[in-house]
Order: sequence, then structure tokens, then C-alpha cells
Amino acid sequence: TKASGQKPVSYLYGVPKPLHPADERGQMNSDLCRMQELLKSQLGRLRVLGFIEGVSFLLILFVTMPLKYYFDQPQPNKIIGMSHGVLFIGYCYLVVRVGFGRGWSWKVIGLGLLASIIPFGTFWADWKLFRE
Repeated sequence: TKASGQKPVSYLYGVPKPLHPADERGQMNSDLCRMQELLKSQLGRLRVLGFIEGVSFLLILFVTMPLKYYFDQPQPNKIIGMSHGVLFIGYCYLVVRVGFGRGWSWKVIGLGLLASIIPFGTFWADWKLFRE
């Protein structure tokens, strides 16, 4: 412990293991706690899913599509494309569900849905529409 001058330890399978240096400052733990808090609400899950969906869309546009059409490598596009499709459907579902649950106007729900088909749109939606 800090009082005795020893570094904090964690026990993994009964074996002492030094904590990550960030744990001493508490920053890593606070980031983890913020993420856990975010995932507890539907709006938080929408924000996280929107981020992941946005990243997958950008990967398709700027990585896998050039690989497919310029370098004749369609396989990455198939893999990322399928993942993005699932994320896209989940994002649209959550926008509508959270929107109705929170009493959002049709305009806000529509903008949230429109954001999913515009590059960087889900990041904008998180910044402008989904913050509490």
C-alpha cells in the first residue's frame, strides 16, 4: 500500500501481480468506470454503438473500398461490410428506440438516422444530439 511504501498489487489466480502504473494515478480505473457508467443506459449504449458504427463506415470508405477497387482484394470489404451492416441495423434500431423512449422529436430521430449514412455523421450525432 502507499502508506507502507509498497506498490499496490492485484491478485490474478491467487498470484500477486503489480498493478498497471496508471492504476496508481487512478486514471485507467476512472476511464473504465466512465465506460461502465456509459453502458448502463440505453443512451450510453447508443453513443458507443454510434462510435463503433461510424468507425466501421470509415473503414469501408477509406480502407476496404480502395482495396477492393484499386488492388482487387474484395475479402476485407466482405468482412468489414458484413460487420458494418449489423452495426448499422443496430444503430438505426437504437436511435428509434431511444428516441421514442426519451420523447425526442421526429426531427431529432430523423437526424440521428440520417447521420448513419453520412461519413462522420454518427460522430456529429453524438456531439450534437445524443449528449445529456
